[in-house]
Amino acid sequence: MNTEKKGNYRWVICSLLFFATTINYLDRQVLSLTWKDFISPEFHWTNTDYGNITALFSIFYAISMLFAGRFVDWMDTKKGFLWAIGIWSIGAILHAFCGIATSGIVAGEWFVGFEGAKEAISHVNNAGLVISVSVNLFIFARFILAVGEAGNFPAAIKATAEYFPKKDRALSTSIFNSGATIGALAAPLTIPVIAAHWGWEMSFIIIGALGFVWMGFWIFLYKKPDENPKVNAAELAYINQDDHEQQPELRGNTKVPRTTISECLKYKQTWAFVFGKFMTDGVWWFFLFWMPAYLSAVYDIKSSDTEGQLAIFVLYAITMLSIYGGWLPTYFVEKKGMNAYEGRMKAMLLFAFVPLVVLFAQPLGHISYWIPVILIGFAGAAHQSWSANIFSTIGDAFPKRSIATVTGIGGLAGGVGAFIINKTSGWLFDYAKETQMTFMGFKGEEAGYFIIFSFCAIAYLIAWIVMKTLVPKLILIKN
Repeated sequence: MNTEKKGNYRWVICSLLFFATTINYLDRQVLSLTWKDFISPEFHWTNTDYGNITALFSIFYAISMLFAGRFVDWMDTKKGFLWAIGIWSIGAILHAFCGIATSGIVAGEWFVGFEGAKEAISHVNNAGLVISVSVNLFIFARFILAVGEAGNFPAAIKATAEYFPKKDRALSTSIFNSGATIGALAAPLTIPVIAAHWGWEMSFIIIGALGFVWMGFWIFLYKKPDENPKVNAAELAYINQDDHEQQPELRGNTKVPRTTISECLKYKQTWAFVFGKFMTDGVWWFFLFWMPAYLSAVYDIKSSDTEGQLAIFVLYAITMLSIYGGWLPTYFVEKKGMNAYEGRMKAMLLFAFVPLVVLFAQPLGHISYWIPVILIGFAGAAHQSWSANIFSTIGDAFPKRSIATVTGIGGLAGGVGAFIINKTSGWLFDYAKETQMTFMGFKGEEAGYFIIFSFCAIAYLIAWIVMKTLVPKLILIKN
């Protein structure tokens, strides 16, 4: 009788995924926390300019996700992840040099430092040229960042499917996905401080360099479970407990048949995942990219102020509740006897109701800015719980060799949704401000935010209804 105690190396892998996601979101947050107070005064940007940059980042990210999933399935998890984080770290650091490049193009001053670039740009009388050049340079840096960052979730979800049985995947996904929250938490405490003391350029360089540190750990710690000497037989049996349900994955040097994108699109399970991502990814990205600007525009609270940093910190601290969202399907499976998909969909329905509280953010916001901060924090927690579970629906239905590809297809849909909401938001906020538009008792930019908040509140329920209609019960795909 085998009495070997089950090891826990799978949680080491989960920790690595957590730190990769943390770095991913730190890199993504640098611009949102520096543009309003540091970058915009230098380059004369408006909400529309920032909205264009974030919207294009979303669409670059979306398109890249489609290919990143295929790339990760082709390169396999280890090399695919290394390529992804290496590229996005370079892209993050490139942002820092947009000021010098702008100085070179508009003022002919190429060989200057960061302060020299600011000085050169300040003497250029053509503000439109400065805006146009700087925005395009930031878009290019954002493009490189997006191409690399697109690989994070396909690689992480694939690694999770390799190292965790189905019933634990939502929990492990919620834990590594909480890296997004930790990154968002750490960002307001560090990035504005770095920007205030050493310039906004150094915030991109310092945060961007973290990715290269992570790559060293990944090289030495990651191997496939059945090739990893630190995974004992008992843990390997636990990890592979669901393999009997699907066609056994081919291992070793055997050539693994790949599933094409067009083949994946034949299944309703793919379209359910695609629609869910399209409707809800943009909501999280909106909170991520626009909350510092919201506090600045509506409450005159700057991201560099202690008050602003504390508000953003509390908002993302509340989203840490999402870890319980990963545990809930495990509870339904173990205590209520549901299958993994049934338990997951029930949990997702509960999470879909929570963002409705955002409908009260603006109406009650006149009492204190803490009310929208706290309500949006709860909506963010619900989103992260939803996100961990919607990713796990892929592993419930598809074989492991197709997981990154389907993740990439869904990522494309999510990025398109994020593009639409970011582009619309930038345009709407400027329009509302210029025309002093009124809507449901709100005026100016507040009216614009109320409209976007209302969409964020109902998006999850719409997504759940369509997903449940497309895939009412679990059907395994074995091809």
